[in-house]
Amino acid sequence: MASGLQYEQDSHILHCYFSGNVGAISNKELVGIFVNRDLNAIKLIRQTYSRRFGQDLLQLMSNIQRNNSFARIAYLRMAEPHERDAQLMRHSLFGGSLNLNTLIEVACTRPSSELIRIKHCYQTRYKSDLEKDLTMKINGGFKEILLAVLRSCRNYSSRADTSLAMCDAKTLYEALESGRTIDQKTIISVLSQRNNGQVRAILISYKQLYGHEFGKSIKRNKCGQFGKELRVVIRCIQHPEKFFAKQLRMKNADGREILIRTVVSRSGIDIKGINKAFATKTGSTLENLVLREFNSSKDKNSIIAVGILFGLIKGC
Repeated sequence: MASGLQYEQDSHILHCYFSGNVGAISNKELVGIFVNRDLNAIKLIRQTYSRRFGQDLLQLMSNIQRNNSFARIAYLRMAEPHERDAQLMRHSLFGGSLNLNTLIEVACTRPSSELIRIKHCYQTRYKSDLEKDLTMKINGGFKEILLAVLRSCRNYSSRADTSLAMCDAKTLYEALESGRTIDQKTIISVLSQRNNGQVRAILISYKQLYGHEFGKSIKRNKCGQFGKELRVVIRCIQHPEKFFAKQLRMKNADGREILIRTVVSRSGIDIKGINKAFATKTGSTLENLVLREFNSSKDKNSIIAVGILFGLIKGC
C-alpha cells in the first residue's frame, strides 16, 4: 500500500509534467503512476496535488486531452468510474452524432450498483434525467431495450436467483414461440425487472432448458429488427469480452479512443478476456493493436501512452 510520501512524490512528478518541466522526470515514473496505483491511491494523489499546488488534476488533464493521448488516458484513470461513465453517456447522446455502441457498453457491462451511481451523477452534473434523455434521442427497439436495462439496476442484488432464472427462461421461450410474432412487451418486462447479473443467469438457464442460446433464437426472421437489436444488447450482457473485442476489430474513425477507453475501463476486470477474444478472431493481441495505433507517433506523450496501455493490459 502506498504511503503519504508516495502520494507526495507522485504529485511532484505530475506537477513537473504539467508545468512543462518534463526533463526532470522519466517516462517510467509517469507510467508507473497510472499502472501501479489503484483507484483509492489515484484519488489520494488528486487530493494531494490539489493541496500542494492548488489545482485540480482532472481539470488540467481535461484541458489538453483532446490532442494528447497520455492526457486522455490519465483523465480516464483519474476520474471516478461513475463520473467518467456519466460523461461518456452524456457525450454519446449530445456530443454530435449519436453513439449507440458506447451507450450499450456502459449500460450492459457495468454492475447494477455502479449504474445507480452513474444515473445519480448524470442527474447531479447535467441537471437532467438519463432515461428521459435516452428516450428523447433514441428511436426504435434500442430505446425500449436500453431503457429496460437502465431501469433494471433498481433491482440490485449481489447474487443470482437460479430458480427465478429458470422461470424467466421459460417466460422468454414462450414470448418467442407462442405466436406468429414475438411478444416484445414480455421480453422488455423481463429485462426491466432483472439486473444484468440475473439476466446472465436467465441466459444460462435458457440454454440448459432448450439446448441452444437465446441469442440464436432471436436471429430468426420472425424476430425482425427488434430481434437484431436485442441480440446486440444480449450479447454484450452475456459476453462483454466478445463485445469489446468486436468494437476493437472494427475500422472506426475514433478507433484510438475506443482502444484507450476499453483498456482503461476494463483493466482489472476482464481485459485479459478481451485480449483473448481479440486474439481468437484476429490472431493478434491488444499489445500489437496498441503498437499499430501509435506506430506513427514518436513524441513523448505517445510513448508514455503506449507504456501505460501495455501495463494495464498485462495487469502489472
